[in-house]
Amino acid sequence: MTDYNIEFTPLKESDIPELTPIMERSFDEDARLFFGKPKGGPEGYDDGSFLRKWALMPKATSYCIHLEGVLIGAIILFIYEGIHSGHLGCIFLDPEYCGRGLGTRVWNKVEAAYPSVKKWTTETPAVSYRNHRFYINNCGFHVVEVQGGRDRFEAQFKLEKVIG
Repeated sequence: MTDYNIEFTPLKESDIPELTPIMERSFDEDARLFFGKPKGGPEGYDDGSFLRKWALMPKATSYCIHLEGVLIGAIILFIYEGIHSGHLGCIFLDPEYCGRGLGTRVWNKVEAAYPSVKKWTTETPAVSYRNHRFYINNCGFHVVEVQGGRDRFEAQFKLEKVIG
């Protein structure tokens, strides 16, 4: 695998205009692949309000993801040092960069940056098979609960990864 230079920089309000179209392309690609729709994502994913609400929260630890100096996505984390746990709130990469192992490298960099975190959690839609492969096969998460009923378009997978 190519040795990519991936860097994190703290996400700031001024990054949101450049990140919003990347987030929109990322979520729209999932909507196309898994929902058969040309567009779709969480509320505010396409106008910057999602990032303003979640990435800039005082409790959030949010980073821009750069590859060889080019902004390619972002990640929003919630770190709870006192109980050695963390929650992955959101990760997205421009679809142009998917399929190269970059997401896995980003996740490995997160784990290395927070060695005191012994349990990670996240959620993903039940219908998003590519996310399942990424979280389960590549990052080592396990499904611990399914919420939202039997409809695969409404259900959410709760995932967890215990380290050590």
